[in-house]
Amino acid sequence: MYGNDRIYKKVEIIGVAAGSIEAAIETALVKAQTSLDKLSWFEVQEIRGHIGPDGKVAEYQVVLKVSFELKG
Repeated sequence: MYGNDRIYKKVEIIGVAAGSIEAAIETALVKAQTSLDKLSWFEVQEIRGHIGPDGKVAEYQVVLKVSFELKG
């Protein structure tokens, strides 16, 4: 696989989870895997969150760019 010529496409997705930044990333990647073939890598572009009425973090929002290999 490596060493051969190949082409990738990058798309932006946003993962949201209450638990952690890592959970928001995993949520986004698991969902992306269901609709995109041959996911290869991701880049975290932005991290932000929502503050609940109690002043604590209510949810984490992570903007990712994920790449997948284009079919030949």
